[in-house]
Amino acid sequence: MKPSDIMLTDQVAIVTGGGGGIGRGIALALADVGADVVVADIEPARCEETVARIRERGRKGLGVVTDVMDSEQVRAMVAKADAEFGRVDILVNNAGGVSSRQFMDQSERSWRRHIDINLVSMLTATHAAVPIMRRGGRGGAILNVASIEAVRAAPSFAVYAACKAGMVSFTKTMACELAEDNIRVNVICPDHTKTPGNHGNRSGPVDESSWPKETPERLAAWRRLIPAGGEGHVDQCGRAAVYLCSAMGDYVTGAVLPVDGGTMAAGGWFRAPEGPGWTLMDGLGFGMAPTPS
Repeated sequence: MKPSDIMLTDQVAIVTGGGGGIGRGIALALADVGADVVVADIEPARCEETVARIRERGRKGLGVVTDVMDSEQVRAMVAKADAEFGRVDILVNNAGGVSSRQFMDQSERSWRRHIDINLVSMLTATHAAVPIMRRGGRGGAILNVASIEAVRAAPSFAVYAACKAGMVSFTKTMACELAEDNIRVNVICPDHTKTPGNHGNRSGPVDESSWPKETPERLAAWRRLIPAGGEGHVDQCGRAAVYLCSAMGDYVTGAVLPVDGGTMAAGGWFRAPEGPGWTLMDGLGFGMAPTPS
């Protein structure tokens, strides 16, 4: 292994939803290791801010305001990336969205919006980008950003979770279909992550200083829920993306990588409210603590 294996020097990446949250973290991480990055986001201010941070890192950035629920806009964005750079080496399908509502209270219009933003956007961007990767003959990497809701029940998020499960299945199939083109396809599954949307800032510039401070009670709750001890950070998703898109992961395709601090592995177990050990029911004391040795 060489230190250069992690570098993406002069490669071109597209990141949908790259203006904020996990997409922004991935876009900046790719730029940190030498990639030029196309940021596709529906929020113009967020596009501009992320592109500015990419250029501060000495890389080229291109912001393309894109509503990923409009397939023609997605295809035009990919074409603009090709026209600007003449290549696409990495595609990160990160854009998505969700609202909380039990399925029987959710309208068909809402179903279709969830499907368009979370699933169809990925299909469209992949369909547009793969011919450019094939044309270059260099292969490439596609990274889909799903959620651990893809692999567990998600009450009040049924359609969103179904879309994320579809992303996981699509990833595995594309890993097979595109293997002969040397295009690797993987998916990460984050869980609770510090993002603008999770902290009451769904639009406008990213400004972490404006987010509400976590209360001690909420921090304690995160610690009980997440084995790693707290919410994830977008930089951690960024580092996973760099691994999967670089030569460090050149034999990894079709993989489903949780970036969740262990919540998928915990499977409903919580840290016990008092003392060591874990419980199946947070706060009710039901479960088994470790026996002293």
